Amino acid sequence: MSAVDEYRPGYRTKGSRWLRRPARALVALTGPLDQPWALENEVPAAGVDSGKSWARRYRRWLRFTDIAIMLLAVTAAYTVRFEAGEALFAKSASGSPYLAVSGVILLAWILALEVHRTRDETVLGIGSEEYKRVVDATLGAFGAIAVLFLVLDINVVRGYFALALPAGALLLLVNRWQWRAWLNRQRHFGHYLSKVIVVGEPGDVEYVVRQLGKVSGAAYEVVGAALPAGYTQTHLQISATRVPVLCDVESVAGKVAETGANAVVVAGRLEGGTRSIRQLSWALEGTHTGLVLASSLTDVAGPRIHWRPVEGLPLMHVELPQFSGVKHTLKRLVDIVASGAALLLLSPLLGVLAWVIVRDSKGPVFFRQERVGRNGERFHMVKFRSMVQTAEEELADLKELNEGAGLLFKMKNDPRVTKCGHWLRKYSLDELPQFWNVLKGDMSLVGPRPQLPGEVEGYDGDVGRRLLIKPGITGLWQVNGRSNLGWEESVRWDLYYVENWSLTGDIMILWRTLKVILHPVGAY
Repeated sequence: MSAVDEYRPGYRTKGSRWLRRPARALVALTGPLDQPWALENEVPAAGVDSGKSWARRYRRWLRFTDIAIMLLAVTAAYTVRFEAGEALFAKSASGSPYLAVSGVILLAWILALEVHRTRDETVLGIGSEEYKRVVDATLGAFGAIAVLFLVLDINVVRGYFALALPAGALLLLVNRWQWRAWLNRQRHFGHYLSKVIVVGEPGDVEYVVRQLGKVSGAAYEVVGAALPAGYTQTHLQISATRVPVLCDVESVAGKVAETGANAVVVAGRLEGGTRSIRQLSWALEGTHTGLVLASSLTDVAGPRIHWRPVEGLPLMHVELPQFSGVKHTLKRLVDIVASGAALLLLSPLLGVLAWVIVRDSKGPVFFRQERVGRNGERFHMVKFRSMVQTAEEELADLKELNEGAGLLFKMKNDPRVTKCGHWLRKYSLDELPQFWNVLKGDMSLVGPRPQLPGEVEGYDGDVGRRLLIKPGITGLWQVNGRSNLGWEESVRWDLYYVENWSLTGDIMILWRTLKVILHPVGAY
């Protein structure tokens, strides 16, 4: 079997068997998901578990588990509030049965998840929008219930707010995360992907296919391309990917049925302009296939984009990045509370690590280094010392052995690293004292990588935009490869964060950081 075949859908590898073990455990709890679980002796062929059918099954089981969790949360709140059902048929002051109140809350919650389209195919398995919709739906449902019960003078809702709301919201988010983790494991081996046909000029098609291939969780399988009439290519060779040319633009609708495609992606401008796009949308009517327009606007996150139709003209509004205001104030409050709590809770561990460092080699416990923060302000970043005391003096002799990206010096086998320093760096334990920098206000929990003055002096072009917000203990650079990233890729991740950060995104990055610490990648 070739290296290419090993990762094609329908092939079962030793790695894929290991990745499917959590799925088998979930089957034992919930039953089979209409045979989607690709067990050891049941490997779906390409096309069986991708396309339109998997999304329907996936949404159906999301709905089932969501309802089960909401029912559990409401039942638990009811039981705790009324002492294991002693007042099962007791009446409130207004005469409403408590059991009926529980039913109203449950139905409103279920309806809110549907209205907010929390299981929409466009948000499943990608980005933070799915989690945001779940939280918005939950808060909206309980907010509406609170107002309604206040008007009706029903005074039993407090118990549900105290238990059902926080517990239910948390369990719903964990449930979605578990399903997404399973889905991403399957997609790693080419299963449960949304099939797409990319339409446009060869150059535009190549760009879109290449960009989709860069994202490990893109969730799309390009099954073919459609080029304007006159092109005779039978396929497009894009890096290591061979994309077959299925037809011309006018014949796309027929190929959708043959391939089972979920969507048609229009890459760039078509010959005929908006008229061609309108005719393509008409041709796709009745196929249950989505039409996606690939924008040339890059590195702009979804929350910054809003559509506003004006007399039939769809206008795309792109919010400009904000580097001050309420959002940044809230981010600072979160930093203060979280860093203070971390220093308090981790103090025993910090003490143990300090003792280990002192016993391991001569020198101070902490290593202080000047870094450049927001707007070019200098500060001293604190870390646990992981190198010998003379590390700075020895750096000049190692410059030629630099393996780091761009201006950053890194060596996989740096001789200056102490014995305990290797595992301190591997699991990012040397960075724990940076919570002090966060508490002081020099850094944030999440942000671009803290820069050395020498690195900043070598900046050119747009790289300096890294300094528009505070550097972070962690960030997109850490959860996407750390030292394994090239210079341009590292800069791109930092700049993307600077312009598109959000509190929801920060929470997801912090969660991903925990996973990276447990399974280090690029840490040396």
